[in-house]
Amino acid sequence: MNAINRIPATLIGVSFAIFLAIWGKGGGRSDGGAVESPSLVAFSPNRQLTARIRRTEYGVPHITAKNLESLGFGVGYAYAEDNICLLADQIVKYNSQRSRYFGPGSDPDQGNVENLITDFSYLALEIRAQAEAGFPLMSDNSRALFSGYAKGYNQYLQDTGISNIDPRCANQPWVKPITPVDLVTYSLGFALLAGVESFLAPIFLAAPAAVDPSPTMVTASSASASGKAAPERFKLDDIKNKLLQKNPLELGSNGWGLGKELTENGGGMVLGNPHFPHTGALRFWQFHTTIPGVLNVIGASLCPAPGIVNIGFNENVAWTHTVSTAEQFIVYQLDLDETDTTGLTYINGAHQTITSKVLTVDVMVAPNTVVSYEKPVYYSEFGPMIEADELLPWDDNKAYSIKDANQTNFDIVDHWLAMNLAKTMDEFKQAFRDFDGVIFVNTLAADKKGNTFYIDDSTVPDLSDAVTTALETDSAIQATRKELGFHILPGVSEYDYNTSVPYEDAPKLENTTFVQNSNNSFWLTNPDTPITGVSRLYGRVDEQQSLRSRLGQRLLTDSAGADGKFNLAEVVDALLNNRNYLGEEVLKDLLTHCRGAASVTVDAGKVDISAGCTALSNWDGCMNLNSTAAHLFREFAQQFSNDPQWSNAFNASDPLNTPNTLLQNKRTLEHFANAILKVEEAGLELDAELGEVQFVERSTVEGFPTGVKLPWGGANNTEGGFNVFRPDMGSNRTLIPRHTYPTLENSQLSAEGAGYHINSGSSWIYVVNFTDNGPIAEGLLTYSQSSNPESPYFLDQTQLYSIEPQLRPIRFAPIQFTEQDIEDNKISDIEVNDR
Repeated sequence: MNAINRIPATLIGVSFAIFLAIWGKGGGRSDGGAVESPSLVAFSPNRQLTARIRRTEYGVPHITAKNLESLGFGVGYAYAEDNICLLADQIVKYNSQRSRYFGPGSDPDQGNVENLITDFSYLALEIRAQAEAGFPLMSDNSRALFSGYAKGYNQYLQDTGISNIDPRCANQPWVKPITPVDLVTYSLGFALLAGVESFLAPIFLAAPAAVDPSPTMVTASSASASGKAAPERFKLDDIKNKLLQKNPLELGSNGWGLGKELTENGGGMVLGNPHFPHTGALRFWQFHTTIPGVLNVIGASLCPAPGIVNIGFNENVAWTHTVSTAEQFIVYQLDLDETDTTGLTYINGAHQTITSKVLTVDVMVAPNTVVSYEKPVYYSEFGPMIEADELLPWDDNKAYSIKDANQTNFDIVDHWLAMNLAKTMDEFKQAFRDFDGVIFVNTLAADKKGNTFYIDDSTVPDLSDAVTTALETDSAIQATRKELGFHILPGVSEYDYNTSVPYEDAPKLENTTFVQNSNNSFWLTNPDTPITGVSRLYGRVDEQQSLRSRLGQRLLTDSAGADGKFNLAEVVDALLNNRNYLGEEVLKDLLTHCRGAASVTVDAGKVDISAGCTALSNWDGCMNLNSTAAHLFREFAQQFSNDPQWSNAFNASDPLNTPNTLLQNKRTLEHFANAILKVEEAGLELDAELGEVQFVERSTVEGFPTGVKLPWGGANNTEGGFNVFRPDMGSNRTLIPRHTYPTLENSQLSAEGAGYHINSGSSWIYVVNFTDNGPIAEGLLTYSQSSNPESPYFLDQTQLYSIEPQLRPIRFAPIQFTEQDIEDNKISDIEVNDR
């Protein structure tokens, strides 16, 4: 029998009471007639997995099961329906098999061997071995979800057939059934995203002076079927100085938790607005999971989340996350023993040896020809060795090693599951006491009683008090942190750590007004009660706030109704009205200044700024579809960000209002003149509407432009927007083909693309308000639910936003109320079973 069974028509539209009777409540009545509370069951008692998947408009799946294993099964099945290629690609990546299926890199003859770097470095980090050893020791709940999810993915692949899946990966040899250990490997690798993943190339390159870090072909694996001999070694010249910066993907977010003192009805509210890539492995996916009487939660998650909601709400608590400023890793500088000419001995009290092991990776060197290559990787007692030429050299005197606090983090699923299950704010907070699995994010929450909670419980090294003090007082440590963006500490035991910072010492705040974060540190979570006195590894206090953070704080003070309190519509409007902080601060002065000068001389020559000044005078100050000359102001903002011209400098005693006041000087006019030149270089009119120059354009299956450009409203970090979008020219962490347009120097404009090609920014957006009738919410997945170009859910939400920035209703059925909203908006209803 096929694993998909249709729900009988007689059951469509049944009440929730009948629904529970059909699916069971996990409990029965006691002798006294009281209903027993159902309990959470991990594994299916009879090993038969069954889940019901109903999809409402825009393809949102509502998945119901009796236990976690069956729930994971349903979620894995539904996710594979929408995004099978993304998951398959990442399984290959974290299992160090990219070179086997895709070759050594995009251009190995020129040293572009990114697949070799990824494969060898993840092998060096030992995430697969850790998954194999750790999976049997994980909690029943985690193992049940991972096991069920893998089976659900595999069942979809079996039911559909590899020829009939997403055409971008149909019939590809790298799309295979997966195991729970594959998913745990992925999870362990993903946990390193904000840490050691930025050092994959330095891990790959690390070697003492006498050792060539290039992989060497294993003897006896030789000839290519094409007749071209496989290289003995691969050229590495172009990656010698490759050291990725912290947060290379510019991940960010806005998050609010509003308490009863700031909401009209006294119930808590949450705004979630992560800014993530719109293509590739960091796409959110919306879904709703229910185990009747036990679990009922809706929201969105990144993969791999085997049935757990990362950002969302249940009947009692809502939460969101923002990327933290905290550091999850430490780089250690090792003092080498100069008498050891091999460079493999360092001093940590006694002499310590840098160890090595040889790793092997299979590489496709021609169609149907796979050759094995090997190379040594090196370790200190702290972790893998890293090298990046002048920045982090391995010379006669010193070498460097990295230790990531998220290495072997098996708490991820248990932590988010506890949040998903929380019935009170106290239970929600207990999740952070019991687990340490939110890896690199802040958490902001509000409950139905109007309480709010903030914590940065990202996984941060728990250094000794003496070392924590040194971070604040040692000028050499501080100088290195300022230059590189991360800490380098002496490679001696006194500076080592064995655990992460405990709950009690993490920055946190509770109140009934608000908590907020827009990717500055914890300090001004609520400016009325600044947070201080925590480890420097979490970020800084007394620091200048970003323009986006300042706008977020302003929106909290001026966007509520006349009563000074928010309702749902007012929070949605605050998010989507596309204001920008810089424009509100400087536009009036900039217009006054430019009207007083007809032309300005810059490096490119004399520039007539009069037409630009006229165009800008008609700008409405927002970044909406019909905002004329908004792009001209953005280009001014780009110039301004590189060399700000403020009259009044930052003042830590007035951080939300400083720096301020535009300097009306020659440099400001030069910024404006250069902005005009950028717009003209891109071939755009100075007074064009933003919807004419900012667009979303999808790629064909082969990765070429479709030519269909959807107008796109929204701001950018450059001008201090809140609802922000941007072109992303970097890797989207997959090898699935896509197109991008080259941008002009010092600009996000593309002449080839004729504007701003949006493929990153506001992603899963939602606002929820707790009411007497349960949580009421609106949301949107800006890039839509499915990455499969043949799916009906590939572009539908994107088209909705393109018409006008807007959200849509979130269909949620609180246990104590009817689920009729889901039934009335249902577009499909299936039951899936394993065989």
